[in-house]
Amino acid sequence: MSEAMYERGLGRNAANYAPLTPLSFLDRTADVYPDRIALLHGELKQTWALTRERCYRLASALVKRGVTRQSTVAIIAPNTPAMLEAHFGIPLAGAVINAINCRLDAQAIAFILRHGEASILLVDREFASLAAAALEHVPNKPLVVDINDALAPPGNCIGSLDYEALLAEGDADFGGVWPQDECDAIALNYTSGTTGDPKGVVPSHRGTYIMSLLQMTNWALPRQPVYLWTLPMFHANGWCFTWAITAAAGTHVCLRKVTPANVRLAIERYDADHFCAAPVVLAGLASEATATPLRKSVRVLTAGSPPPATVLRALQAQGFAVDHVYGITEALGTPVSCAWQDAWQEFEPDHQARIKVRQGVRAAALEGMQVADPQTLVTVPHDGRSSGELMLRGNVVMKGYLKNQPATEQAFAGGWFHTGDIAVVHPDGYIQITDRSKDVIISGGENISSVEVEDMLHHHPAVLLAAVVATADPKWGEVPCAFVELRPEQSASSEEIIAFCRDRLAHFKCPRRVVFMDLPKTATGKIQKFRLREIAGSQDAITQLASLTAKELS
Repeated sequence: MSEAMYERGLGRNAANYAPLTPLSFLDRTADVYPDRIALLHGELKQTWALTRERCYRLASALVKRGVTRQSTVAIIAPNTPAMLEAHFGIPLAGAVINAINCRLDAQAIAFILRHGEASILLVDREFASLAAAALEHVPNKPLVVDINDALAPPGNCIGSLDYEALLAEGDADFGGVWPQDECDAIALNYTSGTTGDPKGVVPSHRGTYIMSLLQMTNWALPRQPVYLWTLPMFHANGWCFTWAITAAAGTHVCLRKVTPANVRLAIERYDADHFCAAPVVLAGLASEATATPLRKSVRVLTAGSPPPATVLRALQAQGFAVDHVYGITEALGTPVSCAWQDAWQEFEPDHQARIKVRQGVRAAALEGMQVADPQTLVTVPHDGRSSGELMLRGNVVMKGYLKNQPATEQAFAGGWFHTGDIAVVHPDGYIQITDRSKDVIISGGENISSVEVEDMLHHHPAVLLAAVVATADPKWGEVPCAFVELRPEQSASSEEIIAFCRDRLAHFKCPRRVVFMDLPKTATGKIQKFRLREIAGSQDAITQLASLTAKELS
């Protein structure tokens, strides 16, 4: 009887329920802080009141142009005001935003446009020729809108109208097309291609709402942060910081081109206090020999391969406070982080650095995490040695892969999302990624962690970046092959690198071959190991590829 009484007259209604969506953050911030600066871009200073108006005008104009609920609107642009406005304006039209990696080739972009069935494509002028080449392979061409960003380099436009003209078609008092169900799709994000197999990840309004609040609380964002956009907004919607910084009534500092000099200049010019970045960006900042300490501490969130201890120490000396997290597009952001313990303050800096490179523990808004056998789902012992696959469960996990039910079912086997990352669990419960499932090297029956070898390579003073993959060997089956990008004005020989490893690692773990080159990277700074695997088996291919730059490879 007591159970039944809580069912009578206590149902869901308009007063106590609304579908969760991060779009609601825009109205709240603009209502409370209309005159606060929302966007900084070059000389542009745009308030929250104007930003809201422009987002609703965009939504209204898209609807007038025929965009309907749950249709796809794509955008190719760097971190600009238009890209941020699109993260609100497109979903406020009821549509799904497909922010496309602007560093992909034309064929890859054509695949995304076809697969996602975009009806409208917004294109920054810098990437107009790339988009034009992609559209040649798209039978059902979308309406193309040019974004003439003030800081974009000169170039020819390809659209039938430009972005500002489109906004002029919209109504500022448009009410928006809000989600009917909080599990409706809000975005379409294609995986970055480090494994060579991109898939269309579909997040929900509910998932991105929760991830946005997770980012605010797990990283403990202060009131009104000044956030520098070094992480591409097209990468998992900027880990949902597009919406999280808005919820915090912060300021978005746009940055078209990420270089160490540009990052430092933007920090000083706009007094930025937070940014997210891939380890390759941090390595660039750490390698600046003439870098002076920052005027105040700047907090940095990094994911991907853990930054080497030498990089962490250099950044700390410059005034950067780095937090390491685990992120994956399918979980909409970074739901796992190396939560700091007060007792660790007593440790030596080297010991602290070793702790910081662990991915850590689940955030409060992630319901489940385990490291287990992918077939039996039996969890591994917390001994820091036994490895298994990292699996996640919770509301921030994607809806699934667009038009790919077999891949979705495989990813969700056993009621867990299988990340494909191999990890161990330390006695204190903190996890540490040891490899991608495809990156484990099996040599003579022994498993070799490429991450362990890479970490050792990063200790060499001449090494800026390193990646290790398997190469075929007639005796051992496969052995490690190291690809090394040297620091500016530094030199080293293959023999020297191999000897360095042999002095510090078991000999079977050491690289048998070292190739010096600019490593191919995704737009988010991840090293494209699938490209390295393609060339690691052939000496001729290695010789040829070593002469290419990372830009030519990407």
